[in-house]
Amino acid sequence: MSLELLTISFDDSKANKDFERSLKQSGFAIIKDHQISPKLIDSVYAEWEIFFNNPKKNEYIFDAIKQDGYFPYLTENAKGSTIKDLKEFFHVFSWGRLPNSASSYTIELFEHLTELGGILLSWLENCTPKHIQNKFSMPLKDMIKDSKSNLLRVIHYPPITGNEELSSIRAAAHEDINLLTMLVAGTQPGLQVQDLNNKWHDVSCDPNTVVVNSGDMLKMITDGYYPSTTHRVINPDTSANHSRYSMPLFLHPRDNVTLNSSYSAGSYLKERLEEIGLIQ
Repeated sequence: MSLELLTISFDDSKANKDFERSLKQSGFAIIKDHQISPKLIDSVYAEWEIFFNNPKKNEYIFDAIKQDGYFPYLTENAKGSTIKDLKEFFHVFSWGRLPNSASSYTIELFEHLTELGGILLSWLENCTPKHIQNKFSMPLKDMIKDSKSNLLRVIHYPPITGNEELSSIRAAAHEDINLLTMLVAGTQPGLQVQDLNNKWHDVSCDPNTVVVNSGDMLKMITDGYYPSTTHRVINPDTSANHSRYSMPLFLHPRDNVTLNSSYSAGSYLKERLEEIGLIQ
């Protein structure tokens, strides 16, 4: 089975329908011609490269309760795995800490991605079949309004040294926890998605695109209508063994939003954070 992952112009008259179709068929879509400035994205990447290459990053160690701050190398593992991912990262919330090396550009990007995500959720709701819409506890875009769980994760994957644990990779196969993930292009290739035949497909890292994927919460809200597609970040070839930076924005409902009869957004998030080793 081929993976139909559509590249969609934000300005196209059929963009909403194409976005819904791509998400339904693959759990992923690529948005081009969006209004987020490439210069802004480059500026944010440059500031965070400075942060990750400075030992003062350890002054911002994450808060185990609030989950904001710096998560050192080998902190996180994929659900069901005991092997840690080859990455370090920083959690940026609208209310959380920022290092001194980060300017207002980071929050500006956070806000632009959140706004774009709200538009895409509206597209999705309008194009989702009525019998699936009837399962929603409220409109999708309203679920993220004033959410304090919306999260920009700035990730650094260092070059591979050769001393890593056998079979460890930059990000092991996993599904995202949230509603939608908004991912500005990474600085290097490596993102792959898995189809229903367990075949892996490379995802473009065109700097003028935003990769969007659905997460577990959207799958739960729609009773499986939209998939939460497995993806990973593979290690680089020896000929291109460079740092890779990535900035996914995870759109989360407010904690009290009902996902289904078993979970609220808050209870499900807590369970998953325990499974991936970020809280005890």
